[in-house]
Amino acid sequence: MPRLFAPLLLLCLVFASSAQASYITRQLNKPVPGGVAVVDLGPAATAPSARFDGKPVLVVKEQDTWLAIVGLPLTQKPGTAQLTQGSRNLNFSVASKKYPEQRITLKNKRQVNPDPADLKRIDAELAEQIKAYRSFSPTLPSNLILDKPVNGPLSSKFGVRRFFNGEERNPHAGLDFAVPAGTPIKTPANGKVILIGNYFFNGNTVFVDHGQGFISMFCHMSKIDVKAGQQLSRGAVVGRVGATGRATGPHMHWNVSLNDARVDPAIFIGAFQP
Repeated sequence: MPRLFAPLLLLCLVFASSAQASYITRQLNKPVPGGVAVVDLGPAATAPSARFDGKPVLVVKEQDTWLAIVGLPLTQKPGTAQLTQGSRNLNFSVASKKYPEQRITLKNKRQVNPDPADLKRIDAELAEQIKAYRSFSPTLPSNLILDKPVNGPLSSKFGVRRFFNGEERNPHAGLDFAVPAGTPIKTPANGKVILIGNYFFNGNTVFVDHGQGFISMFCHMSKIDVKAGQQLSRGAVVGRVGATGRATGPHMHWNVSLNDARVDPAIFIGAFQP
């Protein structure tokens, strides 16, 4: 009898622990490189502040508990990571994840090995975009479970190691959707347009700040339908699908960033694959 009781007790404890996990934790806690860690900050009368890798993180309240929604960069090493909240440090675990490879052939060799003038332009554009990714407004996001910006099949997943003409470049930092040119792209949550531009790699690009370092970026668009500083409601059209910049054909590319870490957008639309 004791032999039967022990595993049954363990099973009951597992189910109880699962049942106690918050809705946000169940949906978003995917603590892998390129994923999201949901860290319980406990109850407090006012919103606590928290930082990861020296950067402020999104903090939301669910029932009586505050939760830190932490973006983990693809460079994050598996093992123990640490969040800072005031004078205390909170440890959490990061699991490993292996991403697949993708090999792409480009006719335009400058999009693989840019010339000196291109590099000067790329550096200036990168500085603009990094500044946008590091924006941190006090507004809480209207929603954390996001809408798809377009309806269509995925053509390239997040985190894929990319080889252009046989040469490895930065991993894929977003999701690609296979949809026709001209398809409207809709913002998946309320937000403010904080940057628009026509960039060497990204083509026509829009950054939308959803609040507290939670940012969407859409690129390769054929047309931009918004202006910098514009306030957008969930579902507003930001632009149209295209193939501008470094693209082999029309598609919708969507980045999601948390605390300046590019994370897998699939987490926020219920499509994450371990």
